[in-house]
Amino acid sequence: MYKNIVKPVLDRLLALIFVLLFWWLYIILAIMVRVKLGSPVLFVQERPGKIDPKTGKERIFKLYKFRTMTSETDAEGRLLPDAQRLTPFGKFLRSTSLDELPEILFNILLRGNMSIVGPRPQLIRDMVYMTTEQRKRHIVTPGLTGLAQVNGRNAITWEEKLDWDIRYVESLSFVTDFKMIIGTVFAVLKRSGITDGENATALDYGDALLKSGKISKEEYMKKQEEAELFMDAFK
Repeated sequence: MYKNIVKPVLDRLLALIFVLLFWWLYIILAIMVRVKLGSPVLFVQERPGKIDPKTGKERIFKLYKFRTMTSETDAEGRLLPDAQRLTPFGKFLRSTSLDELPEILFNILLRGNMSIVGPRPQLIRDMVYMTTEQRKRHIVTPGLTGLAQVNGRNAITWEEKLDWDIRYVESLSFVTDFKMIIGTVFAVLKRSGITDGENATALDYGDALLKSGKISKEEYMKKQEEAELFMDAFK
């Protein structure tokens, strides 16, 4: 009852209260992003959501965040590496999680395709690297924060993140969600775990596996090809 009825109602109620209290913050941040980083103000990307029981496949939805990087390109028109496009202001938004605020308005309150607490929605292409067990994280609605976020965020390994997500699915309850919300407040105040300590932004699952030597370059390239086909199948 909590998972299917109470939780969705609480999500939207809490999101509504937050937006009504902090609408002014949205306006201030939108103006600052426009001035410091340019247009568009919002970063929009398709992510996998909760599995549709009718199709057995993850529903794909659009995730909304404040942009944290510029659109600078090289001489050939390709985007520069993240480290070169991530400005001090962008780093500030990420470290304080202020870049996530649009998710509360668009994804939780207006569209209902995200929850306040749940596994963080990863990239669609990351799913080709996940095991069947790890993809059980998509049994529940993805969230703004979750067990992985209060237990190390990006400072822990991908395997640890996914393990925490499965633990959440197995222990989902009002008490667990309440603890996660409180834990997130402290995690944000500490402003730790934003990256893995080596990269400007967190590595994709496949890149992390390649870098750690858990898959070979050949396996990586094959999976990347699979990922392209995989993403096309969801369009």
